[in-house]
Amino acid sequence: MTTVSQYAKNIAVIGAGYWGKNLVRNFHELGSLHTICDSETRTLLDFSNKYPGLNTAADFEEVLDNQDIEGVVIALPAEHHFSYAKKVLTAGKNVYVEKPLALEMKEAQALVALAEQKELILMVGHLLQYHPAFIRLKELVYQGELGKINYIYSNRLSLGKIRREENILWSFAPHDISMILALCREEPVRVSAFGGNYLQKKIADVTLTQLEFKSGIKCHIFVSWLHPFKEQKLVVVGDKKMAVFSDTEEWGNKLLIYSHSITWENGIPVANKAAGQSINVEKSEPLKNECRHFLECIENKRRPLTDGQEGLKVLKVLQQAQNSLEIKEK
Repeated sequence: MTTVSQYAKNIAVIGAGYWGKNLVRNFHELGSLHTICDSETRTLLDFSNKYPGLNTAADFEEVLDNQDIEGVVIALPAEHHFSYAKKVLTAGKNVYVEKPLALEMKEAQALVALAEQKELILMVGHLLQYHPAFIRLKELVYQGELGKINYIYSNRLSLGKIRREENILWSFAPHDISMILALCREEPVRVSAFGGNYLQKKIADVTLTQLEFKSGIKCHIFVSWLHPFKEQKLVVVGDKKMAVFSDTEEWGNKLLIYSHSITWENGIPVANKAAGQSINVEKSEPLKNECRHFLECIENKRRPLTDGQEGLKVLKVLQQAQNSLEIKEK
């Protein structure tokens, strides 16, 4: 594995709040953090005390003008992703944008085109693509270990963090859409969704999205921030075996394989249950893996796993699901 000393890339993190502080920590631990940019003076002061000698900036233009900064990480509310990412790319810097890439397809397409024109890295923060358990699950699916995939479902549920600028679909579901598209290796031919707005008008707190693929795979994604307990689970049902990736479990149980089978007895299907087998996976922080990947892509001029094109595919599904929600609300 590449050592920290090889990541001599200067990274600026824009937005050091709820999620941005985790990105700050990881890039600092990788020895690549150059600047923290945030509009809150108190936040900058706190980080200056925590990381002495680190550059801080309240003005985003300082980041754009600094020739030493090679990559910019955008951890702002989703409505700002497009405008800030466009400015970063225009300034000739590589960019890592937290999910979703943008709120409109035309905006995301413009970012992808600009990154290609400038020959710069455009990466989207679809975190779970860098989770060791999901990476292993994807390998098992691609190797045919589960057989033909019939059905996939995901639950991403908790109580909070409740947002006012985006609904639960846009806040939680991008991760699951990204994983499902990676497993299926195709785009859905049909997307539908329904949900409920209980706390705020026109902002869904709970949604259920259904995806159908040409290959016959069917999926559903259930997300909610009004749920009595936390659950982050992806279930893949094949005709040979079934897999469960549960990120709220301890490392030894994050990925389980079930060798269940169905036999026919006198014309009646009978389920033969098997105990879950724990699959050993590397214990590493997904976010650090993701940050490291961004640095490697800058170093090697390599296309990220979750690049702009992948971000576009996820955004397309999000918009189709949102359109379906709005139709049902009328």
